[in-house]
Amino acid sequence: MEIIDMLSQSPLFEGVAPEQIRILLKCLKTEVTSYEKGDYILLMGNRTRRMGLVLEGTAHIVKEDFWGNRVILGQSSQGQIFAESYASLGTVQLEVSVVAATACRIMFLDVGRILEVCTVACAFHTRLIHNLLNMMAGRNLMLTKKVEHMAQKTTREKLLSYLSSEAHRAGSATFTIPFNRQELADYLSVDRSAMSTEISKLQKEGVLECERKNFRLCQLPESFEF
Repeated sequence: MEIIDMLSQSPLFEGVAPEQIRILLKCLKTEVTSYEKGDYILLMGNRTRRMGLVLEGTAHIVKEDFWGNRVILGQSSQGQIFAESYASLGTVQLEVSVVAATACRIMFLDVGRILEVCTVACAFHTRLIHNLLNMMAGRNLMLTKKVEHMAQKTTREKLLSYLSSEAHRAGSATFTIPFNRQELADYLSVDRSAMSTEISKLQKEGVLECERKNFRLCQLPESFEF
């Protein structure tokens, strides 16, 4: 798939025609880089004036402590962006790293050039700014949801909070999550073994069914209405 076709499917370029995307790319100082699974795309402590847009693959936004313990704060898959807030500020050190969860192709865009209205003041550039603000708002809502999950006291409650949220997002009791078991444990900041034990208990109790990343909620505790 050509880059223009990929970009046309991204929320960042929603409402922007392919020929208009070509015009925009000429003034945004874009650069495309490929990464292997596990590669660091952006490293905590550095600064950036460019945000990333995932053309192919998936990237995780992670927080690592001094000893290498990792918490997944979020992820960006095809068509989604990352580091937009840091790139907008430009002078602030990254407090997170971005890691390739799979083999990735990333397009980097100069956020300053997006936010500066060009001399032509074209309508599709204005649309691009509108789309960027919408995506940043969506990221904030996602982080708010994560805080909600993390506020739960036990591994069981964190897990059910997350699964309930994913079911609501999918509009169905049957859904697929974007994480494998280790990634889900890192996202919820819980021990993987303890989380797996809770999943097994919930299956035995008839609360849920699951196979790998696929889940089906059958019966929820009263405090987690669906």
